[in-house]
Amino acid sequence: MKSKKFKELLAANPENELFRFSLGQSFMDEGNPNEAIPLFEKCQRKKPDWMMASILKAKCHIALERMEEARFELNRALKLAIEQEHEAPEAEIRKLLAVISQN
Repeated sequence: MKSKKFKELLAANPENELFRFSLGQSFMDEGNPNEAIPLFEKCQRKKPDWMMASILKAKCHIALERMEEARFELNRALKLAIEQEHEAPEAEIRKLLAVISQN
C-alpha cells in the first residue's frame, strides 16, 4: 500500500506538504476518500492557491456523493485554473461540473 510509505514519510517530515498531498492521493487510489479529505484541506490551508488539492478534494466528495461540497471545491479550483492559466485542468474541472450538475 502506497499510503503506508507516505504515512512514514510524512511522520518523519510533518511539514512536507508534498508528502501530505501524496498521502491524500494514495488514500484516494486505495478507495479511502474520507481519509484523504483532511489531508487536502491542510494542503489548502498552507497553500490556498493549490489547485490540484481542490480538484482532488472535489473528487473525494464526488466519491462520497457529496455533490454540494464537490461543486464548491470545483468552483474554487476553476477560479484557480483560470487565474493560473492551466487549460487542461480547467477543461477537466468543467467536465466534472457538468457531470455533477446532472445528478
